[in-house]
Amino acid sequence: MTELFIAAGGGGDPIGTALTHATLGADADAVVLTYAWERLTVDPLPGPLAPHDFTGLDRDTLPVPLVTTGSQPRGPRGCTLPRLAGDLPTRLALLDPYAGVAGLAEQIGRTARALGADHISVVDMGGDILAHGDEPTLVSPLPDALALASCQLAGVPATVYVAGPGLDGEVPEATLLTRVAGDGTDLDGTLPMWAATVFRWHPSEASTLLAAAAAGLRGPCLTREGAGPIPLTDRSGRFWDLPLTRALDHNRLAQGLLEARPDTLTGAEDVSLRLYGFNEVERERQRAIRRHTARDLIDDETFLSELDSWLHVQRAGHPDARYVSVRCAVESLGYDWRLTEQVRDLLTKHRPGLDAFPLLSLTN
Repeated sequence: MTELFIAAGGGGDPIGTALTHATLGADADAVVLTYAWERLTVDPLPGPLAPHDFTGLDRDTLPVPLVTTGSQPRGPRGCTLPRLAGDLPTRLALLDPYAGVAGLAEQIGRTARALGADHISVVDMGGDILAHGDEPTLVSPLPDALALASCQLAGVPATVYVAGPGLDGEVPEATLLTRVAGDGTDLDGTLPMWAATVFRWHPSEASTLLAAAAAGLRGPCLTREGAGPIPLTDRSGRFWDLPLTRALDHNRLAQGLLEARPDTLTGAEDVSLRLYGFNEVERERQRAIRRHTARDLIDDETFLSELDSWLHVQRAGHPDARYVSVRCAVESLGYDWRLTEQVRDLLTKHRPGLDAFPLLSLTN
């Protein structure tokens, strides 16, 4: 039997979804439905990619397109899914949020029927899928709310999994733990080989922190600029499950989407603006205007000197922090995220004391 998952938030959520699937002990084949919705560091254009933004999708196997290693985003758009398709143990299928809530529900329902799946597992990294909308650090509620509303409309029984509460920097762990029940389930602390490969190059911080916490790393970790240190606690390497209806009870935006039934992404944005007072896609548009071009070449000596100086400043400014994500270091120094693998190789050779894979140590 093939199991059906939904990576609720796009970006790096397929990684956390695959880790959750592995820990649940399922040996069956799995298909992960996901948005191609990346941060501007990966995709310079705001908003999610639609199927027509790709070449090389497999449009014949399922009712929705499968992303393969032969898929490519049409320039200038960028996307990590084609490379993930080659590294993850699950298949990746593309959701099109431009079709609105009813369109997404049809995509989900048709895929479930094609796979013979009588249940859907919805996985959210960090837990903003349980956001109420009044959290001051909430940034990206729309993808999760669309996933919840569409699953409800699709009519297929579903369970929502919250992995790594608070690790996306949007809703604090302490707040989220009041919205779930029980002690959660520990992820497998042994990093699968495929995950070790993925974390060498993928910029996802929430999934990286999830794996780091599952492996036993504890303490505050510096992440992308502006997010502040995120604590790795004894709960950070766990996931919690709850019924779809209970998750909907928390998510006011998902409720609003079910009531309004917008048939376009723009309509869903309007619901978010009305209920929460902001439209995250418009925020992306404004950030895209102000975004600076990152350096895409590294001179080893220059980079190491810049990194040493930057780490000195971070240690002084955040004396309690124990770790920093590679993405935070690379992007804070003005380099392109695609240099992540090169940076890891460089540090292995010249700064081995920084290694706390998949993070960097600030305490050495």
